[in-house]
Amino acid sequence: MPSFDANGTEIYYEQTGSRAEGPLLLIHGLSCQLIHWPGPLITRLTASGLRVITMDNRDVGLSEKLGTSPTPNIEEVLANPLDHAPPYSLADMASDAVALLNHLGQAGAHIVGLSMGGAIAQHLAIEHPLRVYSLTSIMSTTGNPDLPPGEEEAYAAFISTPPPDRARAIAHNSHAWRIIGGPHYDSAQCGLARVSEPAYHRGFCPSGVARQLLALLTAPPRHTLLAGVSVPSLVIHGSADPLVPLAAGEETAACLANAKLQVIEKMGHDLPDPLLEDIADRIIAHVRSVSITR
Repeated sequence: MPSFDANGTEIYYEQTGSRAEGPLLLIHGLSCQLIHWPGPLITRLTASGLRVITMDNRDVGLSEKLGTSPTPNIEEVLANPLDHAPPYSLADMASDAVALLNHLGQAGAHIVGLSMGGAIAQHLAIEHPLRVYSLTSIMSTTGNPDLPPGEEEAYAAFISTPPPDRARAIAHNSHAWRIIGGPHYDSAQCGLARVSEPAYHRGFCPSGVARQLLALLTAPPRHTLLAGVSVPSLVIHGSADPLVPLAAGEETAACLANAKLQVIEKMGHDLPDPLLEDIADRIIAHVRSVSITR
C-alpha cells in the first residue's frame, strides 16, 4: 500500500501516469477521499501528459486517523469552534503535501485544491512558494469572514453528523452531495453522491471529519496573505454553488497577484460528469501556459 510518514502521520497516496511526466498534485476537500476525484477527470489529465498524484488527507480514507483523545462531534465544533483546541491546522495539512513531494523526490508540482483542499493549496502557495509551480483553486475561499455565507440548507446538509448505522450514513452523505451539487445536475446520477457507499466502506471516519472541520473553522483568513502570492494561479468556481458562493471565488482571484477567474455556468459544489472535460481542459491549459513560461 503506497503510504509514508508525513510529520509523524501516515498518509496514503496514489499516482497515475508516467513518472517522466510533469507532476500534478490534487488535494480534496472536507471529508473527501482520493476516490472522490472522478476517474474520467484523472484520465483526461494524464492523457494530456501529466502525472496525477492524489492523496487521502489526514483523518480520512486510508490515511491515519488521529483520534488519540475525545473529539467533539460536528455540531459541537460548529457551535463553539474556539472552545476546542484543534489537534492540527490547515497549515499542517499543507505540510503533509510538502512531505509527499519530498517522499516522491519532487522539487515541486502543479497544485490543484478543491474546497477545503483549495484552502490547503493556498497555504502551500503562501508558505512553500518554491514547491508550487502553479496553483488551481476550485470552489474554494479565502476564509474572509465578511464574504456572504452559503445557503442554509446546503450548509446544514453537508456539515452535520451522519447517523451511526451504515445504511443511513450512506444515505445521509448521498443526500448532502445532492443538495450542495445545486439544481442543475443530480449528484446521485452524475456526481460525487455516487461515491458515498464505496467511500463509507473504504474509510468513513466522522470524528476525523470533525477534526478537519475544526482546522478549517479555526484557520486565520488568507485574503491579505494571498496578495503576496505571485505563482501563476487559476480560480475555478461554479455559478450555482450553494455551499461556497461565487463571491468567494471572485475574491480569491482578486486577492492573488497573478490569477485568472473562470466561472463554470450551472456548476454547484460538485464534480458532475458533463463538466469534467471542461474542468480538466481548463486545468491543462493553465498548467501548459505555466510550463511554457517557466
